[in-house]
Amino acid sequence: MKYTDLNNKSIKELNELLKEKKMLSFTLKNKLKLMQLTNTGELREVRKNIAQISTAISDKRKNNA
Repeated sequence: MKYTDLNNKSIKELNELLKEKKMLSFTLKNKLKLMQLTNTGELREVRKNIAQISTAISDKRKNNA
């Protein structure tokens, strides 16, 4: 996911996407603890996506204020 893709979405869509990614992160962390996760890079990618989405949300809120 690229940051430019996130700029085209509304704040509501970004919040839904953020919620989805946080749930995925929670699931992956549990799989990691139970030794069921084979690709640990997946967890890093999800954390990166969460940071990008959060940044996009804060930028949109700052520009609307």
